[in-house]
Amino acid sequence: MNIIVTGAARGIGFEVVKVLAKHKQNHIVAISRNGKALRELVAECLRLYPDSKVTPYEFDLAQFEFYPFIVQRLETFIHTCDILINNAGKLVNKPFAKFGLEEFDDTFNVNVKSPFFLTQALLPILNKGAHVVNISSIGGVQGSKKFPGLAAYSASKGALAILTEVLAEELAEAEIRVNCLAIGAVQTEMFQKAFPGLKALQNPAQIAHFIADFAVNGAKYFNGKVVPVSLSVP
Repeated sequence: MNIIVTGAARGIGFEVVKVLAKHKQNHIVAISRNGKALRELVAECLRLYPDSKVTPYEFDLAQFEFYPFIVQRLETFIHTCDILINNAGKLVNKPFAKFGLEEFDDTFNVNVKSPFFLTQALLPILNKGAHVVNISSIGGVQGSKKFPGLAAYSASKGALAILTEVLAEELAEAEIRVNCLAIGAVQTEMFQKAFPGLKALQNPAQIAHFIADFAVNGAKYFNGKVVPVSLSVP
């Protein structure tokens, strides 16, 4: 399978690529703006699984002017895509009264605008039966407990959940399925920075196995669904 994972340089994305790389029939394109971390990811996958095939693609998802050329660039690695995991995310923990316009735009650019336009740009190479998995947050689920300082983050993840539902309808005729995983607290670098001193009940490696399995098999059972994956909140 040809698989694209964004936000692959660290945290959950890094671990998801490692899980998927275990299967030598998978070719994973790992996207991040951190080229050094991507090279470390490739080296780690080859160390664990010498037959693994992981291609690093250094790209800043906020550079929307280059999205029209993404497929042309990706076609040097893969000509079709079976799974797209929109994992890249941005979290700023800051009081609502002090949140700035630039911080708001940065949050929504990564968490909403990027999955929207990346999925759109990749439509020409998404196979029939392809599965798009958007990684959201339990904080973006209506009715879940909310936390001060996460107004922009939670709002953006809520928007991603709604986008998932709409894209599932729009892409149904093309036989592309779209689902969303609303992840709870995971002990990532981003979580530690946002919630210093708190300890999450899951680590990136644990949740990565669930995400990888869902990406491969979830489209058999779900479409347009927002699935909470959380032992606790935040």
